[in-house]
Amino acid sequence: MRSILLKQICCFGFQIAVPSRWAQTLVAAALATVMAVPAMAEINLVFGTYAADKPSTTVRKYKPFLKYLSQEMTEILGEPVNVKMKIAKEYEASISHLATGEVDFARFGPASYITVKERNADIQIVAMESKKGEKRFKGIIAVHNSCDVESLSDLAQKSFAFGDELSTIGRYLSQSHLIDAGVTSKELSGYEYLGRHDRVGSAVGEGRFTAGALKESTFKKLVKSGVPIKVLFEFENVTKPWLAASGMAPEVFPAMRQVMLETTDREVLGSIAKDGFLEGFDADYDFIRRAMKHSSTF
Repeated sequence: MRSILLKQICCFGFQIAVPSRWAQTLVAAALATVMAVPAMAEINLVFGTYAADKPSTTVRKYKPFLKYLSQEMTEILGEPVNVKMKIAKEYEASISHLATGEVDFARFGPASYITVKERNADIQIVAMESKKGEKRFKGIIAVHNSCDVESLSDLAQKSFAFGDELSTIGRYLSQSHLIDAGVTSKELSGYEYLGRHDRVGSAVGEGRFTAGALKESTFKKLVKSGVPIKVLFEFENVTKPWLAASGMAPEVFPAMRQVMLETTDREVLGSIAKDGFLEGFDADYDFIRRAMKHSSTF
């Protein structure tokens, strides 16, 4: 019987004895099989928002949840999901980032959602933040603790601090309520847009403005820190939507929504949405649209 020369080759971690004349063919086939298996793809997402408070505070606020979101989406999609942050200094820049697809998803205030939706109709609501199971929360018009103003109508011939020019609470809703009280820009002695909510509260506390509009959570933080301001008027606002850019991959959107709607761990949710998320609809923001239109007469 003719002897066959055997040769040891390594294939997938095992030593295999094969005829030497087959070795080259077998190795080539094994390599071809390995090369045919695609490497696991990565899904890289950019989260965008604006600094309604200090940028450093914004980063600390979002980081835990975004890390959790990427981990849970990785489990659902079976591919590594990486999330980076892009924080704009102003509302307008952040709106532009989402409208043009420079960021993949974002957390906006209601007025910013309406604005970006007008620029790109394909923007989608992933979920809305919950406030104790509800979609509404409070905005505040604050005055100094020593101020004797008792109603919005008393602000005639007084000064007012607004937030950003695209802010739901800091501009549109507060101006709408001022108009209803008979106070427009003509009746005020002066007003300015200060950008962030904390700047508004601090300016009122320092006596630079008689009154100012800011969100309730920032108002409470400032009072706790010793800023001498009090509530003059409360009004309703709708909670923030988390939005997906029009170019988001179709398999990514439902995975993101699933994670948000199913997350209940308050430690993970942190201060951004401690009560979790609710399913959101465009119609939830109709009363904000009306307030924005109304404020045009301010």
